[in-house]
Amino acid sequence: MSEAPFDYTFTLFTPTYNRAHTLHRVYESLKNQTFRDFEWLIIDDGSSDETPERVHHWLQENRFSIRYMWKKNQGINLTINKGVLEARGRFFLMIGSDDAFVPETLETFLSHWEGIPKEIRHRFVGVTALCKDQEGRLSGSGLPKDILDSDSLEIRYKFKVRGEMWGFLRTDLLRQFPFTVPLGVKYIPEGVVWNAIARRYKTRFINIPLRIYWKDRGSNSDQLTRRRDFSYIAPGMALGHQQKLNGEMDWFTYAPLEFLRSAAHFSRFSFHNRTGLLEQYRKMQNIPAKGLWMIVWPLGYLLYLRDRRMPQVTAPLKWLCQPYTSFTMRKRKSGR
Repeated sequence: MSEAPFDYTFTLFTPTYNRAHTLHRVYESLKNQTFRDFEWLIIDDGSSDETPERVHHWLQENRFSIRYMWKKNQGINLTINKGVLEARGRFFLMIGSDDAFVPETLETFLSHWEGIPKEIRHRFVGVTALCKDQEGRLSGSGLPKDILDSDSLEIRYKFKVRGEMWGFLRTDLLRQFPFTVPLGVKYIPEGVVWNAIARRYKTRFINIPLRIYWKDRGSNSDQLTRRRDFSYIAPGMALGHQQKLNGEMDWFTYAPLEFLRSAAHFSRFSFHNRTGLLEQYRKMQNIPAKGLWMIVWPLGYLLYLRDRRMPQVTAPLKWLCQPYTSFTMRKRKSGR
């Protein structure tokens, strides 16, 4: 791995928007860390609550390095891009503004990173751990073994690992994979970038729950499925499913139902974007994807009709209505 002139081992990055009432969880977790070589980078995506005052108070306490930046609201993708560019840590760890993590988190991550043999470490992007809720219940299935060198695609399709996971990534590599947000697109599923990285680099997965998430509010995915948000998410969701079908069809035999859903959702969100059938077909770049799309586009159209308040049309299609924001093995909890 190339040695960039970083000032810290870790950058803990929190994108936030009107989360002054929960941001203290991150602060308390950082105060209790057993490993201290880190900075906390907070990028406020246009909050109108008391977030600036809360952070200013913590800056006065001077317990560790905190950088706070406020900007006008641009959405999570561009906020992450800015965070990666601003990071002064060798490793980039994103933590939602309503979550916490155990005191040994950074020490554990670094120990497992250094456990990767030096001669192959350049092939790895980071280390990922499990998550648990505030009552200590593990999210998802856990790993098939305590340490697993894999990637986010293989671990999902081949090993069938489900549930929230959380880990750090090398900052130098993240800077090579920025979110490219086309004109008119306000939201792109983060898995579009994470899975692009997975096609080139491995991750060390560890069977240890380090992140703690609170079940005290609706998740982002719940919020995004409300009809009023379709104009916001549809372009990015269509793009995400398009890239999945064009780039991941070699995993089809491991999860055929998941790819059927993805093809239907590609068509669904494309209809929301006023993209016609011919253009949808042209966006499929391989024969298996084209064939899959041809089979399920009518189901995608029925989902589109359901979104337009015709639920009786799609009552028999409940199997298709699984969460469609899960392009990675964890749900988004960015604090937004």
